[in-house]
Amino acid sequence: MTAPEPVLDELGFYALAGQPATSRQIIDEVVEAESLGFGTAFISERFNRKEALTLSGAAGAVTGRITIETAATNHNTRHPMVTAGYALTMQSLTGGRFVLGLGRGIPLMQDAFGIPRITTAQLEDFAGLMRRLFRGETIVGHDGPAGSWPVLSLDSTLDEHLPMGLVAFGPNSLALGGRCFDEVVLHTFFTDETTQRCVQTVKQAAEEAGRDPDSVTVWSCFATIGDWIPEDQRLLKLVGRLGTYLQAYGDLMVRTNDWDPAVLERFRSDPVVRSAGALDVSATTDQLEHVATLIPDEWLEPAAVGDPDRCVAAVRKQFDLGCDGVILHGAAPAELRPIVEEYRRSGGRGHSQRV
Repeated sequence: MTAPEPVLDELGFYALAGQPATSRQIIDEVVEAESLGFGTAFISERFNRKEALTLSGAAGAVTGRITIETAATNHNTRHPMVTAGYALTMQSLTGGRFVLGLGRGIPLMQDAFGIPRITTAQLEDFAGLMRRLFRGETIVGHDGPAGSWPVLSLDSTLDEHLPMGLVAFGPNSLALGGRCFDEVVLHTFFTDETTQRCVQTVKQAAEEAGRDPDSVTVWSCFATIGDWIPEDQRLLKLVGRLGTYLQAYGDLMVRTNDWDPAVLERFRSDPVVRSAGALDVSATTDQLEHVATLIPDEWLEPAAVGDPDRCVAAVRKQFDLGCDGVILHGAAPAELRPIVEEYRRSGGRGHSQRV
């Protein structure tokens, strides 16, 4: 058996990128990621084959070193005792290798399913509840933004710190991450200026809350598509992925990146976009080629694309922008192997350079 590579704590990946044929793929992915030296396996959630609790348990059971982090699940789709019990079980299963990552979710989907939209105040209140439960507190008569419960109690013998992450987009969420969370995951396709601004917002909020800014890890979620991946898959991972974000919360992306809203309106009104459903799920290659003509090249630029050298240079630039870690997003560990090997061969994070 080949010995695992030394750990690259600053690199992560998303398990089951895209639309997996089977949830069982996560087992091979996390085992390979651990052998490559990835520091963290991130698990997103969709209500199909990507239910986060089941996936994180499987990932934790077949690995021995890599951190498992939800990025993200929503706090209001489960009772807080279920979420707390899940987090404690994962910590026990993995020997402390778990981070509970939360996020706001997609408003259009929440509206369709009758799930209340999530507010900053709710996230802050819920994080406080989880912290108190892991300190062994019994919470009586809680009535706050996250909800009202007669009694919440996990285990009176506990006195632990639950690592928590937040997938953050807007300034309120970013500041919350700095105040209350251990890790903050930024969104994909952030411009350089946006990334720098977001990092500064998190770190400043941490400092204003009396915390060490360096204690809050900020992850860049960076689309990474090597040129050895088949062309149709590259199109799906780049154009399909950004197109789906524009469908789901395009106004927020455009506002955050200071992009032209008129471009978004043309994108939304296009007949292919209107009829295709989620582009990263149902669009054909022909449809994606058409969609590519609707998205400006500069909107697709915040990504690592090309050969391993070019991808590694782009990844290192994220550290120059202030990020503490980089998630190589949108590809499986097997697809990312050439990039990780080049990153390691050329000195890891220590040889940062501009592209």
